Amino acid sequence: MYRALTRNIEVTVEPFYLEDQSDPDDSRYVWGYRVVIANHSDIVVQLRSRHWRITDENGFIDEVRGPGVVGEQPVLGPGDTYEYSSGCPLDTPSGVMVGSYQMQSEEGEMFDVDIPAFSLDRPGVPRTLN
Repeated sequence: MYRALTRNIEVTVEPFYLEDQSDPDDSRYVWGYRVVIANHSDIVVQLRSRHWRITDENGFIDEVRGPGVVGEQPVLGPGDTYEYSSGCPLDTPSGVMVGSYQMQSEEGEMFDVDIPAFSLDRPGVPRTLN
């Protein structure tokens, strides 16, 4: 489990390898990941957009930006949590993901919340330092 805390907004990520969707003979490796966003602050925030930086073991970087997550822009009041799952395919058996969410407070202030860097490693294969 990987965690980051920014302005009392906690982001926890749990990656997992999806063997049934992967095909190593075709250089296709797929991971899923569960994200929990917990608002430990005393303000209401809305997740407006996401930014991911995905690096495979060869150093190829893919940047992904877009509104919300999984088609939603959740609002989190103090003490609320929001959970979603998504996935990431790679052409290599390992990589790393890191990113941020852009949040907006009720007052209209925009600020970034860190998504912790997390490793994508195929089980049973020696780990590669990414």
